[in-house]
Amino acid sequence: MTFMQQLAAAWQRNDSLLCVGLDPEPGRFPVALRGRPDALFEFCSNIVDATADLVCCFKPQIAHFAANRAEDALERLIAHIHARHPGVPVILDAKRGDIGSTAAYYASEAFDRYQADAVTINPYLGGDALAPFLQRADRGAILLCRTSNVGARDLQDLLVDGKPLYQHVALRAARDWNTHGNCALVVGATYPAELAQVRALVGDMPLLVPGVGAQGGDAEEVVLRGSTPSGTGLMVSASRAVLYASSGADYADAARAEAQRLRTTLGAARFKTQTVAGC
Repeated sequence: MTFMQQLAAAWQRNDSLLCVGLDPEPGRFPVALRGRPDALFEFCSNIVDATADLVCCFKPQIAHFAANRAEDALERLIAHIHARHPGVPVILDAKRGDIGSTAAYYASEAFDRYQADAVTINPYLGGDALAPFLQRADRGAILLCRTSNVGARDLQDLLVDGKPLYQHVALRAARDWNTHGNCALVVGATYPAELAQVRALVGDMPLLVPGVGAQGGDAEEVVLRGSTPSGTGLMVSASRAVLYASSGADYADAARAEAQRLRTTLGAARFKTQTVAGC
């Protein structure tokens, strides 16, 4: 199945809009794991196994592995997800963006080396830099649009022909770059008004929404502002709130409990949205 088909199936099968981000920080691991040679893989795979039936996707962050010289653990983690939890898509959070053959190598890194189902990419170098990713019709290309960080306003809100730059990105993605139907956009939960604006511009295109939990985004408001009429269309990402719900030996159980809480919150908002739409 393509990334989009897997995502649509996971929305329904797991009744979930939750994406769990896998951003391992060894200094925050339970004491029993610290210093172990394969700690990143152990920690993340245990989180995955505890939460896989509660999510629509997983999102490992490449820098957290690379900085710890653990790219092999990332490869094994993605293989583990595919083998143990087939049908749960994996988004490699890499935010790649370059031109020419370099972009092609980045696409190969994400899709051939790591076997990710989708990858986050930076669209601000233009369509030729995106082409190697977009041409892989079975994989997802998730473009940064309106990011969740405080400094997002510095450039993404600049007016171009009367519209903020992030809206031009959304429109270009919907009209020009999504020829294979494999585009999605990153829009931060910390900017709910902008989230609603992007949804209005791109129709049913999936949105990856980081910023819920530790960054302060409101899960219910994200669904009310960003879901499609069918109550889907979202991958609402939570990382630290799930991964570090406990610093003790019960970390996997605590992660499951937090993931369950978030899924329930998102589900209640989803029901509310569909009820209002049906009135």
